[in-house]
Amino acid sequence: MMPTNEYVEVRNGAYYVAGTRIGLDVVIGEFRVGRSADSIFEAYPSIGSLEKVYGVVAFILKHPNAVDAYLKQQERRYEEVKARFPLPADMVERYERAKAERSVQPL
Repeated sequence: MMPTNEYVEVRNGAYYVAGTRIGLDVVIGEFRVGRSADSIFEAYPSIGSLEKVYGVVAFILKHPNAVDAYLKQQERRYEEVKARFPLPADMVERYERAKAERSVQPL
């Protein structure tokens, strides 16, 4: 399990930006596609402050191996849920398309 700090907390076995419903994986994804802290805060103002975004980014940079392991764990969880509760093909297609579009949006 990864550590936490004042910017990152664990709830129900998942990591979140502290005090929000925004998953750590969301910020990781945004940061890894090159979004700046300002851009992330603009897209997710419920994070609360630019300071908190920088705190989360610092956490990501400080724990790269743990972050990668967490993302793999989340992907496994997603695959398990998908296998147990299959979605209709059109919903899966929409999700995959949205996921792909999100990862290639211009900065």
